[in-house]
Amino acid sequence: MLLGPQGAGKGTQAQKIATEFGLPHIATGDLYRSAIAADNELGKQVAPILAAGRLVPDGITIPLIREKLLEAEEGFVLDGYPRNIAQANALDDLLDEVDRPLSIVLLLQLPDPLAWARLAKRAKLEGRVDDTPQVIEERLRTYHGETEPVVEHYRATGKLVQIHAERTIDEVWEEISEALDQVQARA
Repeated sequence: MLLGPQGAGKGTQAQKIATEFGLPHIATGDLYRSAIAADNELGKQVAPILAAGRLVPDGITIPLIREKLLEAEEGFVLDGYPRNIAQANALDDLLDEVDRPLSIVLLLQLPDPLAWARLAKRAKLEGRVDDTPQVIEERLRTYHGETEPVVEHYRATGKLVQIHAERTIDEVWEEISEALDQVQARA
């Protein structure tokens, strides 16, 4: 699982982990953006929520993630979930139910000014509607208010590893690889 503020590189690093270990990359943001692009019912529900920088309600998110995790029999890389304590508790319950504990929780740490700069650059490159200045402000406020408690929730498990995400993609990947090697050595 990867946690961290928007712009920390969770998606980039999660994809590298997924490729390296042959695991599905499950990212709520990607699932929602695909639904919006497909103009399906889920997309119509979440589009205005994401455009405002708010979290998609748990009643939509938790069942979606549950379905994807149940499909991932050999493991998974979870990116962007859980985003609040209710989602963390639902995830813990599901993983207990299927007897598939998390092996590691990576916290990609990034100062807000750098997150702002990265998100503004991404908005220009990708044209993402969820990276406007107002939405960035709301997303970071939501991260600090709702997602940071999730960090503490997983810190208590002893599985949380802090990663310095302000560095280059390759430098961050090197630190993540070392953490993953340690997990594999313990298994």
